[in-house]
Order: sequence, then C-alpha cells, then structure tokens
Amino acid sequence: MVEVTVTPQSSLADRPVRVMVRGLSPSQLVTLRASLRDEQGEHFQARAFFRADGAGEVDPGRQAALGGSYTGVWPMGLFWFLQPDTLFRRLVKRDVAGSPFLVRLEVFDGQQLLVNPQHQPLASCEAERWYTAPGVQRVPIREGRVRGALYLPP
Repeated sequence: MVEVTVTPQSSLADRPVRVMVRGLSPSQLVTLRASLRDEQGEHFQARAFFRADGAGEVDPGRQAALGGSYTGVWPMGLFWFLQPDTLFRRLVKRDVAGSPFLVRLEVFDGQQLLVNPQHQPLASCEAERWYTAPGVQRVPIREGRVRGALYLPP
C-alpha cells in the first residue's frame, strides 16, 4: 500500500518538513504534487518526478527530482516552487494568525504533466503551514503614515 507522509504534519511556514513516499515498487516512476488554494481561492501547485529507490521509497530530501517544477535535490522543493494556475498571481497569506495554508501532497503513478479529475492519486496527505506560532500576539501599528504590525512572543 502506497503512503505519502509529511513530518511534522503541522508546522510554521519557515520550518523544514520531511516528505516521504513508501510502498512503491523499486524503480517506479512517480509524480509528487503539492497544491493549495489561497484565501482568494487561487490554486497553486508544484510537481516533481521521481524514481523510487530499491526499497520502493521516495525521499525528496536525498533523491533528485528528474523534472517537473524543479530538478535536483531540494528537500522543500514542492513547497518553494508552488506556482499559480492563473498568471501573475502571488501567493500571499493575509490572515497570518487565524488559519494555516493547507498544502495537499499527492503521489501519482508515472509522469503526470497535467492531472485530470479521472487520475486518482496512489496516496495523499495534508500539511498545515502556519505563519505565527501559538500564543503570538499581533498588535496593529498606526502612527501618522506608518502602518504595520508588531508580533509579541507569548
């Protein structure tokens, strides 16, 4: 049974996570895809093609992506190379304290350039990427023409 995991499942957006795929056939070619919807409903995604090792595992932290959104060894590549489906959109988090970005990770058999609704993933999971730690207090700043926010630790 194929399984994709992200560890830790919930983390701050600037902290590294480990993505692992297990249960593949040795040397199986797969597509790993990360996707999310931002607060305005825009869809962002990144994909990378990997060949499973002899144990049937894919670890983007030690194996090179063969193509897709990036090539080479990039442990956080699926998160760093997220691109919008609509041109000229930027991935911006407005509500930094209230909710995380939910990043869906999916693994597909073979090399999938475009994922159609009929393509079912072999496995999937979700990662929470938070922009503030629990207990952090946000204080809005408005002084003359200066606007900003002060973040105070717990």
